[in-house]
Amino acid sequence: MDSSPRNTMTTAPRFSELVPPLSEDIIEALDRSGFEFCTPVQAKTIPLLCSHKDVAVDAATGSGKTLAFLLPLVEILRRSTSYPPKPHQVMGVIISPTRELSTQIHKVAQPFVSTLPNVNSVLLVGGREVEADMNTIEEEGGNILIGTPGRLSDIMKRMEFLDFRNLEILVLDEADRLLGIGFQKQVNYIISRLPKQRRTGLFSATQTQAVQELAKAGLRNAEKVILRPESKSKTPSGLYSEYLKCEADKKSSQLVDLLIENKNKKLIVFFMTCASVDYWGLVLSNIPTLKSISFFPIHGKMNQTARKKALASFTEASSGVLLCTDVAARGLDIPGIDYVVQYDPPQDPAVFIHRVGRTARLERQGRAIVFLMPKEKDYVEFMRIKKAPLQKRKCSENASDVIPIIRSLAMKDREVLEKGLKAFVSFVRAYKEHHCSFIFSWKGLEIGKLAMGYGILSFPSISEVIQDRLDIVGFTPVEGINFEDIKFKNKSREKQRQQNLLARKERGQAEKRERVKKNSRKAVDDSNKASRKRKLTGRQRQTIQTAQDIEEFNRENRLIKKVKKGSITEDEFAKLTGADDFV
Repeated sequence: MDSSPRNTMTTAPRFSELVPPLSEDIIEALDRSGFEFCTPVQAKTIPLLCSHKDVAVDAATGSGKTLAFLLPLVEILRRSTSYPPKPHQVMGVIISPTRELSTQIHKVAQPFVSTLPNVNSVLLVGGREVEADMNTIEEEGGNILIGTPGRLSDIMKRMEFLDFRNLEILVLDEADRLLGIGFQKQVNYIISRLPKQRRTGLFSATQTQAVQELAKAGLRNAEKVILRPESKSKTPSGLYSEYLKCEADKKSSQLVDLLIENKNKKLIVFFMTCASVDYWGLVLSNIPTLKSISFFPIHGKMNQTARKKALASFTEASSGVLLCTDVAARGLDIPGIDYVVQYDPPQDPAVFIHRVGRTARLERQGRAIVFLMPKEKDYVEFMRIKKAPLQKRKCSENASDVIPIIRSLAMKDREVLEKGLKAFVSFVRAYKEHHCSFIFSWKGLEIGKLAMGYGILSFPSISEVIQDRLDIVGFTPVEGINFEDIKFKNKSREKQRQQNLLARKERGQAEKRERVKKNSRKAVDDSNKASRKRKLTGRQRQTIQTAQDIEEFNRENRLIKKVKKGSITEDEFAKLTGADDFV
């Protein structure tokens, strides 16, 4: 949630002082939630939207954008000539790129939407059957739709009785991501279904070309609200940001040391792939020195229920570690984040700012660190140019080597073994697609040391590595292990594996028997063919010989006639019939 806490700064305007004024019901709801003073983006945006103006807001992450569009939306609906709406009359639509952000917006909206009798807001995101959402809208109505582009567009296509004719306001949150690859088609469809006479708000922390083009095409005389830190840095003013340069095979040990050092704090650790989140979530929670720390994995491939539960548990916890991909990099406001750790730098450098923006929000203090391998050191200068300066942090000399512990876990539990291989392969393939390939060089990747850092037991066969002939120096495989003997700790999974092994063995034996039968039948067929050629009866041989004799006799007769006519000489006749061999 991008919102403002109770503030004692007298320079910031109160919500109750805004013009045009917010209704008493909203002011009371704000007071109950602990909000009295506006952030700069709220102070500028709320009056514009309430004055029926379109806005294009460019403000840093953590600046309070969520309330900046929710409060005007509720106020505009209250003043609408169509209020109160009919159950299936849609008056407001809010689109955001992720399930988590949409869920958060819906939650933040409830205290304010509840001040509008007969208005129902509906959350529309993936993770449950679309028919369930349709039933909810059909039975309870849907006046404010909040959701992701895919589910929103799907609902709009299926439920043609939804009435958008009196729509008052459309909000696109994290607009730059909404207009990225994979979302633009759905967003365009949603906009095409909405009336042109409406208020529109574009909210983004990054102004891309696509956002600017949409602002020109979809907004009418939009007011631009640009709020950026006055300092030379794009990162939050209360953020202390560092980088840690260490060898690839030391990264995991340094991470564990950092987690131990901050065991009573609230951290977010970013990885590049979903498989990495799964793997490190399993491994870190089983390292003895980290037993007192709670880990909460979350990524885009988890089902919605698991994602929601993990996020809620971490939000409520006083300390712990959220392990995630960039699904949690933007928009989410999880209170009290002390430290942001980028174990893997993001593929897209623009995401760096959004990741570190999860801490030091609204002028609070926070820390962030990014792990870099030696050949990635130019990233520091690159980020300085991008106005995200980094301070150097030395590797801890007291960090214990955790690779033997991780390998021991893999030898005792097949789940660790398999997830480790999958995580390593997924990271390698993602690294090859890095946007900053001049810094994160694929062929310069010390892949052997990296594999050691993941604690895998043997180096997997990766087509990209073989094709580009990357050197795996630095990797030492574990010898003398039969990998088929490594069992799952989970008894039901191991039982299933054994059943699969048995089924595979039986299939192999059946295929072998079938091959033997097939080869045997072929051998018999070949033998029969050969026998038929060899074993002819006396009558068959006599018939064949008679036919050959008759053919020879006829041929000689034809040649004799040619001699009589003078067409050939007697010498030529002798050669053609082979008689000269006996002369």
